Amino acid sequence: MMKNAGRPKHNSISSGVFTGTCLLFVLLLLVVAHPNNNVLLDVPLTGLYLGDGQTSAARNDVEPDRSQGKVFSAYFSKLARERRAIEAPRRTRTSPSRAVENLSPADLFIAVKTTRQYHGLRLDLLLETWMSRSLQQTYVFTDGDDDKLKKRLGGHLINTNCSASHSRQALSCKMAQEYSAFIHSGKKWFCHVDDDNYLNVGSLVKLLSQYRHTQDVYLGRPSLERPIQATERLGSTHETQKEVRFWFATGGAGFCLSRGLALKMSPWASEGAFMVTAEQIRLPDDCTVGYIAEALLGIGLTRSPLFHSHLENLGLVSEIHRQVTLSYGTVEGSRNTVNVRGPFSTSEDPTRFKSVHCQLYPDTPWCPSPQTL
Repeated sequence: MMKNAGRPKHNSISSGVFTGTCLLFVLLLLVVAHPNNNVLLDVPLTGLYLGDGQTSAARNDVEPDRSQGKVFSAYFSKLARERRAIEAPRRTRTSPSRAVENLSPADLFIAVKTTRQYHGLRLDLLLETWMSRSLQQTYVFTDGDDDKLKKRLGGHLINTNCSASHSRQALSCKMAQEYSAFIHSGKKWFCHVDDDNYLNVGSLVKLLSQYRHTQDVYLGRPSLERPIQATERLGSTHETQKEVRFWFATGGAGFCLSRGLALKMSPWASEGAFMVTAEQIRLPDDCTVGYIAEALLGIGLTRSPLFHSHLENLGLVSEIHRQVTLSYGTVEGSRNTVNVRGPFSTSEDPTRFKSVHCQLYPDTPWCPSPQTL
């Protein structure tokens, strides 16, 4: 025992250094060999396990030349930087790399869904803000006559004669007419928003220009964390039932359909077919759009984080000028709006739409002074 204890530990030292070197080499291979891994391995040399129950930090006696560790550290850092540089241009379906089609607001059919009750409370605000610059592209679908609004909008105010209730039948009735009006318009893109949305048409045009209107594009943002599950009722008496799962873009955040996809939806959406389709799954209008696109046609939802509804925490939204839609609401008695500086107080501008509008369009006559985002 004394004899063995007195021997130099060259073998164990060499083994430890070899183990540490191999581990570093394996880690380097992992970084290079897995370019699709979203988690970058960032293991510091200090504290790296070398064997014999010790770490590099505790093994100063086996590192007569610490420059080797610095070389490995520098090489590892360089690999990490290069990997990040290579992956930087990669984008998801929600953010294509460049424009592929030259679009203008004139190519859009913007449908705003409302009800007679909110003509003054909500529509006046939209007409004062974003709609004031997009009247030629915007059509308001409501459920009651309004002579005053008719004089202002003319043929862009459409009385659907649907029920004023918030039932799935009433909602689907309006969506059916939105769809039909778009098909007859000949426009390239159909975009639906609610009367509590602020629509940044400039950002919308920029986003849509990254897709071709002749292709199948269903663009929006889901409000659920998983696909919705529904019971599909088939047959004249709905005797056949089948469970289906699909994603859908929440109508409260707005969504868009390319003309290419909208035309393919025709058998289930035109000439009153939309309401029949909605009854097959007994779900509201926005769910039915997702059902037709994904469950029936196999066209998945292309997600965009630029659409926002009152169902999310709007106070967390940043880069307001880049967003396509915004909203407002109340959660447990507290106001749910975007946080934005502006010339108006929260009492003067509770939705913050006026403040947003003045930041986007400081030349608006009623904006007190230019603002910067």
